[in-house]
Amino acid sequence: MYLLETDISGISQLMLLGTLGMLTLAAGIIIFVIFHQRKVIRYQLQMKKLEAEKQQVLLQASVRLQEEERQRIAADLHDDAGPLLATARLYLNENLVNQEKPQQLQSIGSAKQIIDDAIQLIRNISHSLMPPTLKNFGLESATTDLFQKINGSGSINASARFHDYRVRLKVEQELLAFRVLQELVNNILKHSDAGFIHLTQNITADKMYFRIHHDGKGIVQSDYDKLNQNTQGLGLKNIASRMKVLEGRIFFEIDASQTYYKVTLEIPRYAD
Repeated sequence: MYLLETDISGISQLMLLGTLGMLTLAAGIIIFVIFHQRKVIRYQLQMKKLEAEKQQVLLQASVRLQEEERQRIAADLHDDAGPLLATARLYLNENLVNQEKPQQLQSIGSAKQIIDDAIQLIRNISHSLMPPTLKNFGLESATTDLFQKINGSGSINASARFHDYRVRLKVEQELLAFRVLQELVNNILKHSDAGFIHLTQNITADKMYFRIHHDGKGIVQSDYDKLNQNTQGLGLKNIASRMKVLEGRIFFEIDASQTYYKVTLEIPRYAD
């Protein structure tokens, strides 16, 4: 009888210890989950803060880009078009009717030439905002024309090949994509010392890809991300802001052979 009571008491103690152990384990799991959730929340808040800061940088770059474009246009009109038109007005003053006919014709001819120069200047400003080749014939023609002009300079081997552009991007997308490609090409020409630069275009069911290859000095994705966090590198920030408007992505890579760099633009295609 005493042995039976001893066994029952031992079993009860074991059950009590087991229960306490399970409760302790459960409490530990709950505490771990709580701390893990807090850590996840802190991480998510940190990521949201970083994303908000990144968006702010892109917004500032976009605003700066627009402001610089306005200032450039205002400067061109003020410094170049303004004096031209003011000079033309001098030739066409109220004394013109009192001049001898040969002098009148000379004044009118001079004023006409100056006005023609002003018209050409304004046309050039307009073309810088929307290249006529892009407007009239689309992104393929404008990009091919850009690369042909670069190749024609003789300083670098440049080529562009569009594999399938039967279904074009929207006009707004084409202009943004062209500006990004222009900025990338300009950066390569200015900083890479490349011997060749080559662009290809491909499509999938819902995306369009542009890839620029060159054999000069370049950057990889980590460099691009780092430069976009700095106050410098306005050109790259302009690229990032335009890609955001396009809802696209951009990738900077170096080939496995370490012989050339590649920049890829991924742009969504939307049905009209």
